[in-house]
Amino acid sequence: MSNAFGTVGALIALVLLITLVVGLLRVWRGPEAEDRMLAAQLFGTTGVGIMLVLSQLLQSPAIRNVALVLAVLAVLAIVAFVGRVGAEPANAVHDHEERDDVD
Repeated sequence: MSNAFGTVGALIALVLLITLVVGLLRVWRGPEAEDRMLAAQLFGTTGVGIMLVLSQLLQSPAIRNVALVLAVLAVLAIVAFVGRVGAEPANAVHDHEERDDVD
């Protein structure tokens, strides 16, 4: 493997880590559950990207397998989220705080 790819790969991994930090800020700030879930999806896809770059840099196919498992888990997380939100009435997600005040 050439040294040039090692430098470019490290730069790509650094940029991907920066996007993870930005996504973490979105999870922390919110404001809605949907925003937080999309940021969690960003974690999944960015994590897969970082692992694929690292697997190429380290010449380790095992890391590539872990990246595939992470991709499947990210898909399952979004399916579970959509199933939970889709099962509730549209107003239940936003009116939940108001109902707590009434009780």
